[in-house]
Amino acid sequence: MKTLIRPVLVLFILMTVITGVIYPVVVTALGRGAFGAQANGSLIERNGKPVGSNLIGQQFDAPYYFWGRLSATSPMPYNAQNSGGSNLGPTNPALAGEIKGRLDALKAAGNDMSQPVPVDLVTSSGSGLDPEISPAAAAYQVARVAQARGLPADQVRDLVARNTSGRQFGILGEARVNVLKLNLALDDLRPMQ
Repeated sequence: MKTLIRPVLVLFILMTVITGVIYPVVVTALGRGAFGAQANGSLIERNGKPVGSNLIGQQFDAPYYFWGRLSATSPMPYNAQNSGGSNLGPTNPALAGEIKGRLDALKAAGNDMSQPVPVDLVTSSGSGLDPEISPAAAAYQVARVAQARGLPADQVRDLVARNTSGRQFGILGEARVNVLKLNLALDDLRPMQ
C-alpha cells in the first residue's frame, strides 16, 4: 500500500499543475492573443473608459434614446449574474401585465401607438440580456427619438441603417441593431444634457 501512495501523490500534483495552472494560462494567453476584445468581455469604450458590452443590454428609458428589449433578470435589469428568461407562458396574466406596462411606457414616451408595436419591444429575450433589437423595433422608435433630440427623422433613420448588422455569415439569424452602439452614435450626433 505504501508503494502506491507516492506515485498517486506525484500524479495528483502533476495533473493539478498541468490542468489547474499550465492549461488555463496557455488557453487564456491564446484567447487574448487571437480574440483580445472577446476575451475581455467585448467591451465598448468611450474616451478610454468602458461604457458597456457588445453582448449585454443596458436599461434605456429616456425618450431621446432607443429602447432595447425588456430584461427578465432580477433584482435589477440586465443582471448578467442572473441570466434567464421569465418563463411566463402566453396565458400567464403576469406576462400580459408586463406587456401592458411596456405599451403604456411606450405611449407615455411619445411613440405612435397607431402603428403595430414590434414584439421585441414588449417581450424579454430568453437570456434577459439581449443587447439588440430588430430593425423594425428601431424604425418604430425613430419619430420619438428624432423629436426628443430635435433632429430630422431622416437623419435618425440613416443612423439606424448605418448601425444595422445583417445576418451572420449572410445566412444565420436576422438583421439586428445594437441599442448601446446606436445610442452612442446618437450622442455623437447630438448630445443630450
